[in-house]
Parts: sequence; structure tokens; C-alpha cells
Amino acid sequence: MWRDNRGASALEFALTAPVFFLFIFGIVEFGLLFWTQLGLQHGTEMAARCATVNSTLCPSGSAITNYAAQQAYGLTLPAQTFSYSTSACGNIVSASYSFQFAQFLNLSPVTLTARACFPS
Repeated sequence: MWRDNRGASALEFALTAPVFFLFIFGIVEFGLLFWTQLGLQHGTEMAARCATVNSTLCPSGSAITNYAAQQAYGLTLPAQTFSYSTSACGNIVSASYSFQFAQFLNLSPVTLTARACFPS
């Protein structure tokens, strides 16, 4: 009986699989978090540049925020995520988005922010 090793692989898999799948799930979730942050930053940078360089495409604050939402790397974000203002540094576009991890984990959301200023 002591030399019988049938089922040892199944037992090892049962012990290591939850940790492995949790690790893979964490990589995917943090990848989505970083992708969302990158999309927010890209949208703010492109919209701030558009506000300065292309006044026909971005003539008003609402057009600028809509443009920022369109430029957010494959994310479907409402234009209200972005805000536009002018400052001494030029045209400022800011974004604030509440990123929710997987719903079944019931974790509190993480607020992602991005800001870009393009000189006028």
C-alpha cells in the first residue's frame, strides 16, 4: 500500500490548481486595470492636443470630452468621464474613472485618474 502512487498526480493538481488559477486571474485583472489606465491617459493627451492644434474638430468643451472618450483605446467610456479646462499651462483634459474588479469578488472600486496639458 505504501508503494502505490496511483492518484498522486490528481492530488498534486488538486493542491496546486487553486493557487495557479488565482495567480492567472490576478494577472488578467491587473492587465485590464493597466489597459484602462493607459486608455484614459491616451484619451486625455489626444484631446488636450486636439483642443490646441485642431480648433475645427475640437471647438468646444463638449466636443473635446467626446473626442477624449473616442480616443480611449478601445474603452467604451462616457464623455462625462473627462473634463476640460484652460490654465496657464494651456488646455487641460482630466479623467476620473472608477475601475471595478470582477463583480463576484465584491471588492471596492479603484479610482483611476489621468491628466494632460498641452500648451496653447
